[in-house]
Amino acid sequence: MRRETGPGARAQADPRAGALLRPLLAGSAQPHQVRRAARELGLPERGRYAVVVLGAPVAVPEGGEARWCWCGEAGVVLLGPGNLARPVARLVEAGAGPGGVSPVVGGLAELGSARRLAGAALLTCEPGTGEIVPLDERLPAALVASRPELSARLLAEVFGPLLVLAPAERALLVGTLEAWLECGGSVGRAAARLRCHRNTVFNRLRRLERLTSRSLTHPRELVETVLALDALRLSAALG
Repeated sequence: MRRETGPGARAQADPRAGALLRPLLAGSAQPHQVRRAARELGLPERGRYAVVVLGAPVAVPEGGEARWCWCGEAGVVLLGPGNLARPVARLVEAGAGPGGVSPVVGGLAELGSARRLAGAALLTCEPGTGEIVPLDERLPAALVASRPELSARLLAEVFGPLLVLAPAERALLVGTLEAWLECGGSVGRAAARLRCHRNTVFNRLRRLERLTSRSLTHPRELVETVLALDALRLSAALG
C-alpha cells in the first residue's frame, strides 16, 4: 500500500502489496487469496473499486478520500463516497498519463475484469500524451482497438480509397468529417468552426461519401464510418 508522508506526497509502490494484488489483477485469484489481500492490505472485500492502467509505472501523489494500491503500472483505487473524477484528476496533474480507467466494480474479486477493461481504455490513448481516460468515454474506440485485425480490415474496407490520397488532401476530408461529427451533424456549425463556406463542407462530405461508398445519412453506414475513423486515428497514433 502506498502511504502518504505529507501533503501531496509521492510514495513508491509497496512490493508486498504488488505481490498480493498480482493474482487479483490477473483474474486468477482464488477465494483465499482475495481474503488474504483484503486482510493484509486493510481493504474491504466488497467496496467501490476501480483500476487504472498507465503506460508506464510512475510515482503518483497520495491524499484525498481515495486509497491506492499499486502493482507495476496498474493502480487499484478504493473510492470514497465520491466518483472517479478527482482521483483521475490527481493522476493527470501528476503527469501520470497516458492511462485507462475501468468502470467501478463491486469488490476485490472483480479486479481482474476491471484490469482488462482499463487496459482496453489505455489502447485508445495516443502515445506520449498525458490523457487518462475512463473506458465508458471511449467504448467504440476501445472496441476497435481491442481487435487489431478487425480494425485493420475495417479501415481498409471503409477508408481504403482515402488512404491513397495525398496526405494533405486526406487530412482535409478527415478533418471536415471530424468537425461535422463534433458539431452534431450540422454543416453550418462545422463551416463556422472550419472558417469556410457551408457549401465547401457539404461538397467535402459528399466527396467522402463517394470515396467510402457510405452515406452519412444512413445510420448503419454512418456507424461504420465513425468506427473506421477511430481505426484511422489509432493507426496514426501507433504509426
